[in-house]
Amino acid sequence: MTQNLGFGRSLIVAGSATAALWATAAAATTYTTFDPSGSTGTYASSINAKGAITGFYYDSNHVSHGFVRAKDGTITSFDPPGSTNTEASSINAKGAVAGEYQDSNHVEHGFVRAKDGTITSFDPSGSTGTFANGINNKGAIAGDYQNSNQVDGHGFVRAKDGTITSFDPAGSIDTVAHSINAKGAIAGDYEDSSNVEHGFVRAKDGTMTSFDPPGSADTGADHINAKGAIAGEYQDSNHVEHAFVRAKDRTITSFDPPGSTATDADSINDKGAIAGEYGDSNHVSHGFVRAKDGTITSFDPPGSTNTQAYGINDKGAIAGEYQDSNNVAHGFLRTP
Repeated sequence: MTQNLGFGRSLIVAGSATAALWATAAAATTYTTFDPSGSTGTYASSINAKGAITGFYYDSNHVSHGFVRAKDGTITSFDPPGSTNTEASSINAKGAVAGEYQDSNHVEHGFVRAKDGTITSFDPSGSTGTFANGINNKGAIAGDYQNSNQVDGHGFVRAKDGTITSFDPAGSIDTVAHSINAKGAIAGDYEDSSNVEHGFVRAKDGTMTSFDPPGSADTGADHINAKGAIAGEYQDSNHVEHAFVRAKDRTITSFDPPGSTATDADSINDKGAIAGEYGDSNHVSHGFVRAKDGTITSFDPPGSTNTQAYGINDKGAIAGEYQDSNNVAHGFLRTP
């Protein structure tokens, strides 16, 4: 459900409906579509406090490249040296980007790209495949890696000085670390020996706390904000996917946009607003933003036949991608 797919994206569509507050998209909302030069498919992964966006795109040879889109709309494409496929996952307020790339042997490595364009590759000791999923404003990176059997995953945190610490929640046979906040707390999920997924939060001091929303049969924790609130999704016993937010006090609230048959919450900003996507009964995905008070607004960029919203900053700007009628993916910026 929430495993690191690496070089691909998906939205699970099942079936669900719960009561929720509803809001119609405000008339002042603007959408900006963008694509790097030569793109045949654009995927926007993250937006920072200044409105810079990172992600990746495919060229005509179906090779992926990383990009950064500045607030003024300027797009810079990049690839780590030796990359045959690049995915950029997260951008911090200083413009540093974390992600992963494949080499000519199809092995994934983590990278961090500084604002000046300098790229540093890294791998935890013993890694046969590294995925860098989140970077905070201090330059610390959270992610996961595979070991020699290429099955079991382990979480890691890489300090700004390059020191890497590996970790796994107790009972984990597969760990994915998705996000790291300003205080160094990490959110992610792990699989136990019964192949059940649970959410976890790892404090800066290494303390681990496992959690599951009530009624969860599988839990994925996707993003943690500076206050320690976590957004994610879980499947119930009928394999129906619902979104949740876990407050710092550990209170968990489940929610779904009206008409949803599967809800994914991908990002939460420091004000408590959540962005994500949901599937309807026609297997069409739509973006949503949930305000801290629980009000949910559904949206789709003009011309979209499927929308996925992946990042939201404190100003409420949302980045993601949508498919047009020709099934071509484009990046978008939604500005409230």
